[in-house]
Amino acid sequence: QVVESGGGWVQPGGSLRLSCAASGFTLNYYAIGWFRQAPGKEREGVSCISSNGGTYDAHSVQGRFTISRDNAKNTVYLQMNSLKPEDTAVYYCAARADPFCALDADKFATWGQGTQVTVSS
Repeated sequence: QVVESGGGWVQPGGSLRLSCAASGFTLNYYAIGWFRQAPGKEREGVSCISSNGGTYDAHSVQGRFTISRDNAKNTVYLQMNSLKPEDTAVYYCAARADPFCALDADKFATWGQGTQVTVSS
């Protein structure tokens, strides 16, 4: 399983770091994705990191969000800077039993329970 943490409330322009900790398997061989879902909207892909560390970010977060992984801690992080109100959503971590990235939710089999991120003044 994977478990997200680090969500919360932040003012526009602020930062948060989300964590995705895996248990029961080793993240090294998996691509890990971050997705988000805002009320009334479909789930969308945010960022993905492949098993060799290659990353891919959605256009809406490029230059603001950074995904990284610490294989020793079996954890993937999402550093979110310059947050905007439109970033408000439940953020999910997901693991794909494939080394390569994709921002297609259908390609990920293991999902966390999500963590709420709220950006408002």
